[in-house]
This record gives sequence, C-alpha cells and structure tokens, in this order.
Amino acid sequence: MHKTPIWRMTMITLLILAGLAPAMTPGPARAAVVDRIVAQVNDEIITQSELEAMSRSIEPEPGGARAKGGKQVQRELLEALIDRKLALAEAKRRGISVSDKEMDQALQEFRRRNNIPDDAALDKALTQSGLTYKDLRDQIQGQLVQERLANVAVGGKVTVSDADVRRIYDEQTKEGGMGREQVHLRMIVLNFPANPTPAQKEEIQKKAETLIKEIRQAGPKAFSEVARKHEAEVVDLGSVAEADMAPPLAEAIRGGKPGDIFPIQTPKGFQLIQMTERRIGRTISFEEAAPRIRQMLMHRNLEKLYIEWVKTLRTKAVIKIMM
Repeated sequence: MHKTPIWRMTMITLLILAGLAPAMTPGPARAAVVDRIVAQVNDEIITQSELEAMSRSIEPEPGGARAKGGKQVQRELLEALIDRKLALAEAKRRGISVSDKEMDQALQEFRRRNNIPDDAALDKALTQSGLTYKDLRDQIQGQLVQERLANVAVGGKVTVSDADVRRIYDEQTKEGGMGREQVHLRMIVLNFPANPTPAQKEEIQKKAETLIKEIRQAGPKAFSEVARKHEAEVVDLGSVAEADMAPPLAEAIRGGKPGDIFPIQTPKGFQLIQMTERRIGRTISFEEAAPRIRQMLMHRNLEKLYIEWVKTLRTKAVIKIMM
C-alpha cells in the first residue's frame, strides 16, 4: 500500500478534524492562553485559544520532529480552521446534522480509541486539557458533520479504476509490502508544558524514567496500567514496517524484541515506544487485497476533492486575518 509514516496528520485531516483538541494530551489550561481574535470568517471569529488548541493536537511522528517553522505551521492551522468554519456553515445551510444516537456512538468510539475506561477517567483527562465535556461533544459533532458534508458535496464524483487498484498492488508487491516484516507498536506520550522551563523538562524526563522502571519491574503487560497510574496517554500505533517509520524510530527499534521499550525525546517531550509483536506478514493475493486498496483510494480521492471544493467556499466569503 501507499507508504504513510505513522502518527502524521496531513492537512486534509486537519481540515476535517480541525478543532478536535486532544482531550487525552495533557496541556496548559485554556485560561493560560491570552485570548484574542486572529481571524474573522463572515460573522464568525477564530480566537488564539482555538488556534492553540489545534496546535496542541498536532504531534510529530514517533522519533520525528515537525519539519516546518512555528509561524508557517500556525498559518497553515489557521487556514484549516477558516476552512472548517466555512464548511460547517455550509453544512448548516444544507440541513446536515448528527443525531443524538450517532453522537453517543462516536463518543463511545472516542473513549475506546483513547483507552478511557469510564466517565471519571474521561472527566479527569478533559480537566487536564482545559476542556469540558461539551467542548469534546461539540468538536466531535463538527467532525461528523464535515464527514457527512464531504460525502454529500463530492462523494458522487469519486471514482477508482481497476487499473489504479492493480497498479497500487503491483507497486507494493514489488517493494515486498505484501509480505515484509512488521512490528506492532504502542506509545506513551509525555508532553512538556507550553514554554517549558529547564526544571519542567527535567521533571518530565524523570517521569519517563520512572515509568520505564515500573513497566520493566511489572512486566510488558503492565504498560497501559502504569501509564494510567501516572495519568499518561497511551496511543496504539498499529502494525507498521520499519521502512515506513521515521528514521530515528526505525533505528531505535532495530534488533528489538516484543516487550522492549524504546524511549525517544522529541522537541515536545518524551515518547516511550513499546514493541508488542514482530512478524512477517503473509503474502496477500490481489483478490484479497483489492477491496482494501480500493477503499483506500476512494478515501484518498474523496479527501482531495473535498479540499478543492471547500476552497471554492472562500470565493463567497468575507475573510479577515489578524495575525
């Protein structure tokens, strides 16, 4: 399949998920941000706090660092937020909505993906991030509305040819992607606070060392339990080939075995990577792989058309940028 480094958000993901702040990522409380208006979109505004919340949701891939400068990233995030405002306004005009039942299902899925066992754990994580339950619900609702809008606006124009499916399969087979070795990884994220002092950085480093020590003493299966004990986020990175990883991560895990932990420092804090499995994937036939490849291409083409379509909304909008 098309190589996509793990844990990397593309700008289309930002467009669809913009505003979905990482409730599971500890960060400074919202009150710590000196709020000001950074843009106006028709009759709506975008504040500095919205931009900061979105910025906190963008993590570098394990072992990697964000390639672009801070100002450029901030401007790209602002452009994504502008597009989000325009898209949600258009969805409202078209009468696109999400039912309470669909919202409840989405929230349950959110908890499952973030390893949140109960309401108490969710409330605690939200409080740490300066968010409320209403914030989270509103943000997930915005995501679902945009996904529905994308299908309504451009879904009927998405096509994938049999030739494209065969081409992707042949390319991946040639690279050994249908049978190469893969490892399953999960990660504990320990972020520095905003504008950290040397003492705060040292505190996070000591916390990372404590977690590693406790996990090694309790055994590999205690990874998630120790993380919860220390109120740290656990992210399942899934199975990935070393060739698809950021070079520092690939280098760190090379020669490792299931159960091993690999601490990596990034500009935003520490990532504790655990390998849970190492296996050689079996070779998949074209007939078996084709539906998955087609779905991937459909999704990719939908994203491309949606981005282009949302840009057309700008021609009818009044947009003022104040940053």
